[in-house]
Amino acid sequence: MGFQAEKRVVREYYEALDNAELEGIAAVLKQYTVADYTWRAFHPFHLQTSSEVVSKLFWQPFRNAVRHIQRRLDVFFAGDNFIDDSGAVWVCSMGHLMGLFDAPWLGIQPTDKMIMLRYAEFHKIVDGKIAETAFYFDIPHFMIQAGYAPFPGQAGAHMVQPGPVAHDALLFEDADPVEGQKTMDVMHKMISDLGQWNSGLPLEEELALSWHDDMIWWGPAGIGATYTIARYAKQHSGPFRAGLSERSGTGHIARIAEGNCGGFFGWPNFKAKATGGYLGLPSNDKLCEFRVIDVYRREGNKLKENWVFIDMLHFFNQQGVDILARTAGIRADVETGAK
Repeated sequence: MGFQAEKRVVREYYEALDNAELEGIAAVLKQYTVADYTWRAFHPFHLQTSSEVVSKLFWQPFRNAVRHIQRRLDVFFAGDNFIDDSGAVWVCSMGHLMGLFDAPWLGIQPTDKMIMLRYAEFHKIVDGKIAETAFYFDIPHFMIQAGYAPFPGQAGAHMVQPGPVAHDALLFEDADPVEGQKTMDVMHKMISDLGQWNSGLPLEEELALSWHDDMIWWGPAGIGATYTIARYAKQHSGPFRAGLSERSGTGHIARIAEGNCGGFFGWPNFKAKATGGYLGLPSNDKLCEFRVIDVYRREGNKLKENWVFIDMLHFFNQQGVDILARTAGIRADVETGAK
């Protein structure tokens, strides 16, 4: 009934991956994944179906650029997938990959200083192997640490984001399933209350149905982090709803909970149109995808903290704006003195 076997697979995979030399990364991925492995990631990596391609496309270039990697875990838990009738087990981890930024990556120039890649990851475990991975990471957050300004401004705060305030989310040992069900129930209530933006209540009252007043929303670069229902409504939820319309239903692939931790991801989570000029973009009628991972901490019968990963680069690309190419190019021009 527990998740020890699945957790052990992921922990051993991390140990092997983080200690592998560049030329050994492909072998580690092959060892721990199934033959028809599915890997989902943010722009510019997208969906891949080969562990060898994942190694060449992401892991080897990243590890060549960011050296002496240290995985700093803040959250680790597992659960039966609510979305999948077969009850497949997924393992979620969240934290930062820290290292020394010593070589270019994605056109981003190195700083020779320590840097962190903020990430969250879901792994589906089948017969002792990783069958699917959702690996969502905040590249604009990484760019800001390297001295770039990928967005003209954001309503929330930018910072290297900490884990849960109680430091109790590394569930290497299985938690009480009763507590996990409480967390799942609260997530379901939140999705029901907030998922379609049509409760008829004022926004702050609607949020208070599922959230503590002193909630913390750890949002992605471009939006930022915000604290308390009132500031969350002002700095994210209100502008988000005003800037978008015709939101679809949720398209979650996995939704799990253990102890007071829970989370989900989709591909995409939902679609909407940026008809209100969201984040300074011109108003338009294009239906856009939102790829999202949400990780939650429950306290009592409401949610207290939420770490959110949104593929902002993919969203802007769908609007015709290549943030990664534009900002990397601007920084290169400044450094070379080009006009």
